[in-house]
Amino acid sequence: MKVLVAGASGFVGRRLCPALEKAGHTVLAMTRHPDSYRGAGQVVGADVHDPVSLRTALDGCASAYYLVHSLNKGDFEQRDADAARAFARAAADADIGRIVYLGGLGDDKDELSAHLRSRRQVESLLASTDVPVTTLRAGIIVGHGGISWEITRQLVEHLPLMVTPQWVRTRTQPISIADVVRYLVGVLELPESSGRIFEVGGPDVLEYLDMLRRVALIEGRPMLVVPVPMLTPRLSSLWLSVVTNVDVPTGRALIDSMRNEVIVRDDGIRDLVPFPTTDYDSAVLQALGERAKLRRAS
Repeated sequence: MKVLVAGASGFVGRRLCPALEKAGHTVLAMTRHPDSYRGAGQVVGADVHDPVSLRTALDGCASAYYLVHSLNKGDFEQRDADAARAFARAAADADIGRIVYLGGLGDDKDELSAHLRSRRQVESLLASTDVPVTTLRAGIIVGHGGISWEITRQLVEHLPLMVTPQWVRTRTQPISIADVVRYLVGVLELPESSGRIFEVGGPDVLEYLDMLRRVALIEGRPMLVVPVPMLTPRLSSLWLSVVTNVDVPTGRALIDSMRNEVIVRDDGIRDLVPFPTTDYDSAVLQALGERAKLRRAS
């Protein structure tokens, strides 16, 4: 199958493209910077905000993955909505058979953060034409280079004593990047997954505090956490920008989301794409191992 991956150079995309090729698909790797792309697949230069380039990129494709977001922009909600509309229209014009989208977990009955509301809006906009959309919703994805994982790792490595907001008590269900990619590849050709929303997570439901402590234990680092209720999202994002390499807009968007519990309520995908998922400690070891390997090679 000929498949376009929008966001091929990102955290998920650069792992998904080789996995799709290994599964026997012809991959078009879409990026705004084709000259610098060195990943798997045939590189295609296009921009989700440029409808003409999208129609050219999607021409002849049977399916497309949508892995695009704009968290590092202050107006990310509007930008993501505009991009999703443009992609949906271009996919319909190209007669694409299916869009596969990676969104975010979160209970719709909660007061969702701007980030999670935006993920839901993108879901809706991608599905606004006749092209079926398969959505996978995930929480924290553990893997080298993932923003949420990097926040966790860098906090542990930079701060043996942490004064943290109350969101460290929020429950989440982290999933390894390898498992996310396996699910993304697995749903592509299943007729039963067309037009459906699936929730994906690993086997462990943890508070953010548990995640921090387990990373510290794995790395053999001391860590003391003191939750402080008066740390606002704005102050927390500024704090993150000082102790990690995450920019303030991205940090603010993610911290706002950390008040929302992100756990799997429906694990129906496990019947369609069955495999043993990776526990949190193993996912952490894999992420740390990949980082160490890349550092040795550089």
